[in-house]
Amino acid sequence: MSHDTTEANRHRHDFRGRESVWLFGYGSLIYKADFPYIERRPARIRGWARRFWQGSHDHRGTPDAPGRVVTLVPQDDAICAGMAYRIRPDVFAHLDVREKNGYLRFTTEMRFDDGTHAEGLVYIASDDNAAYLGPASEAAIAGHIARAHGPSGSNRDYLLRLADALRELGDDDAHVFAIERHLRRLATL
Repeated sequence: MSHDTTEANRHRHDFRGRESVWLFGYGSLIYKADFPYIERRPARIRGWARRFWQGSHDHRGTPDAPGRVVTLVPQDDAICAGMAYRIRPDVFAHLDVREKNGYLRFTTEMRFDDGTHAEGLVYIASDDNAAYLGPASEAAIAGHIARAHGPSGSNRDYLLRLADALRELGDDDAHVFAIERHLRRLATL
């Protein structure tokens, strides 16, 4: 699959007759809502783990030196915390461009903090996309992030803002926080 998934996403879901759609964000969508939304609520999805295994050629890195950003990988016992947004379907025109670097929209069941649930969409960059970097040790990922920078800023800022946003949600994401610890150690060397 190519890096640019904009057109593929535009054909993945039929929004005719829908006034709104839930979107689940688990990375920068938690803290950077640069789109209009009707409602915003903390939510969780089951069966997916957040991992810094996706390359960023367009936001936190460049084509020659991609950064590392999060995607979701299947994991039976995992629960991924994030932020759900109820949006108008036309907002996907913006989001499909924002998430174009290997991410496709998938349907997911979301659970809200009050125990209710809803079906929504989530962008996931699977391991068959051209920008996928795959697993590495958390120390190696931190070193990669420390060096990366792109049009949306430093990869370091992406990681630190995500870690702060997860703390605000009360989530204890061992993967993200381990990378954050390694990155902070690198800064003191």
